[in-house]
Amino acid sequence: MRSEELKAIFDRQAPGYDKQWARMAPIRDGLHFVLESILAGLPADARILCVGVGTGAELAHLARTFPRWRFTAVDPSGAMLDVCRQRAEAEGYISRCYFHQGYLDSLPTGDMHDGGTCFLVSQFFLVKEARSEFFRAIANRLRPGGVLASADLASDVSSNDYDALLRAWLSMMMSAGVQPEVLDRTRAAYAKDVAILPSAIVASIIQAGGFESPVQFFQAGLMHAWFAKRSPSEAA
Repeated sequence: MRSEELKAIFDRQAPGYDKQWARMAPIRDGLHFVLESILAGLPADARILCVGVGTGAELAHLARTFPRWRFTAVDPSGAMLDVCRQRAEAEGYISRCYFHQGYLDSLPTGDMHDGGTCFLVSQFFLVKEARSEFFRAIANRLRPGGVLASADLASDVSSNDYDALLRAWLSMMMSAGVQPEVLDRTRAAYAKDVAILPSAIVASIIQAGGFESPVQFFQAGLMHAWFAKRSPSEAA
């Protein structure tokens, strides 16, 4: 799926996105709970890069938890970024945020970031080399030693394990109230528009993008998350 097609999909979903996925919040909340510990060693006044921030769920959690952190929120979907901005204004941390509609290549250069998040974004790069270059673009915005937390769907799609996990994943979505037509679109997207790869392969792609060996710190169903430090040898 081309980037403009993907952007258009998220533009349409933005107004009801959080409500649509509300009953799957335990997975999101579990990820955010562990994320706190992963990033807790960053400076008290850290700058955090949130790539593909969407409606800003992880940004909001981190802003509440670390009241002096500042955030760069990046997303190509203006509609998603509007929801993120409205959330920041309602919750009182908008003064600590910079919003950029677009991609990393158009983000103005400036201060480097101490950490970053990238949740359910890199999986849309179907070519491994392009996916590693995406991570390299993130690495180039982080200080040496800066920490990235990344989450994506991962599995060996040729295995029986994947078939079982996919059935359980879709069943969970159905029990959470996701509409049948959304489930149908999701199943179709997983087959052709999402690069679901084994966890070890995703980790190697992150590492090839300028990071030290990633550590997996979370899994819930098909969703996996890793953290990795930017390699000191990488030049910005």
